Amino acid sequence: MISINEVIETNEMIQKMNLDVRTITMGISLLDCVGKDLQDTCDKIYNKITTSAKDLVATGQDISKKYGIPIVHKRISVTPIALVGGSVCKSSSDFVEIAKTLDAAAVKCGVNFIGGYSALVSKGMTDADELLIRSIPEALAVTSKVCSSINTGSTKTGINMDAVKLIGEIIRETAELTKDEGSIGCAKFVVFCNAPDDNPFMAGAFHGVTEADRIINVGVSGPGVVKAAIESVRGKDFEVLCETIKKTAFKITRVGQLVAKEASERLGIPFGIIDLSLAPTPAVGDSVGEILEEIGLEYAGAPGTTAALAMLNDQVKKGGVMASSYVGGLSGAFIPVSEDQRMIDAVAAGALTLEKLEAMTCVCSVGLDMIAIPGDTKATTISGIIADEMALGMVNQKTTAVRIIPVIGKDIGDTVEFGGLLGYAPIMPVNQYSCDAFINRGGRIPAPIHSFKN
Repeated sequence: MISINEVIETNEMIQKMNLDVRTITMGISLLDCVGKDLQDTCDKIYNKITTSAKDLVATGQDISKKYGIPIVHKRISVTPIALVGGSVCKSSSDFVEIAKTLDAAAVKCGVNFIGGYSALVSKGMTDADELLIRSIPEALAVTSKVCSSINTGSTKTGINMDAVKLIGEIIRETAELTKDEGSIGCAKFVVFCNAPDDNPFMAGAFHGVTEADRIINVGVSGPGVVKAAIESVRGKDFEVLCETIKKTAFKITRVGQLVAKEASERLGIPFGIIDLSLAPTPAVGDSVGEILEEIGLEYAGAPGTTAALAMLNDQVKKGGVMASSYVGGLSGAFIPVSEDQRMIDAVAAGALTLEKLEAMTCVCSVGLDMIAIPGDTKATTISGIIADEMALGMVNQKTTAVRIIPVIGKDIGDTVEFGGLLGYAPIMPVNQYSCDAFINRGGRIPAPIHSFKN
């Protein structure tokens, strides 16, 4: 039973602290959509998505009105398309046709994004996997709602360095094809190590092969709520600080649980997971950077930042798992530069560098996210950055990712505007020393010794 005090408290979090349900994401399996040829497959994909998700947006709007809870995005994730199109796609252009089909289905359903233009290649690439990866630049250039992801490594399999090398080239090509829009195609593409099956957050969402035919996942965000809570314990010791964050995360997760259960019942689709991630927006007061400053840092990036972020991430997860039996996805604190005003300010002040961000990704949710770099950065350098982040995930048995944007025509000191939740970003300097010989070796970096647990 929800008390009147809880209702008042939740309303205050929504009205004054930027609490929102960031997304209701419907996961849809397309494994039964493989047809006799490409056109038949595209028809089946379109029909299944538009039938399954026809009420998703309206349901989200109704729930938002009923409870007064902002639900920012409604999204769809589908089975990795390399698995679905493998038998009918004979070229990269064939995969692009599937991307156009996904985009058309997303437009028909009225959702913000559709994820799952993806391949899982942590140990090796099939011909279909490689064709899909090579199609990504064109697919993201000719669609508006499609998001793409590739899983290139895991703790169990190691890192597929052939894929990492290829993806560096693909990111460069994607940047070129969307250069008139600030190379925004790269903002819709993410590279994973240890990708979870149940992630509702774009650009990395896809519907895992271990999932049911359809599922409802909810992503909740509340950096502003956490910041407001810890302002009330300013100067207190770490025990008090941690308890405050944990209790706040519990309350935020309960809001997500309410929305998820309601959406599941109305749509007649099983509830999957709540992803409690402190995902910032460009709005003032909705920032992970501000939380770190309230904890006691002059800027994100100052000495102590990694410790503060580790503590924050851990307490968020502890509070979340007490509030729901099904917490999953990427739950934790996101540190996307372009989407967080105080992270942008920290970069501009020189407090936050790419190397410090990499260290922070050892303890936060995901990894190097929405990082804008000079447009003339070499493909091998991009691959080297990806390889470093994949290694952190592999060795530490955690999900890590890279969403990096070489902005064509921009250099250090410039900024690039993406708009909406993606915000804007300063162009960050990149280490100019070469890693060409390392990236060009090819093959696979083996799994670490602690992967052998059978």
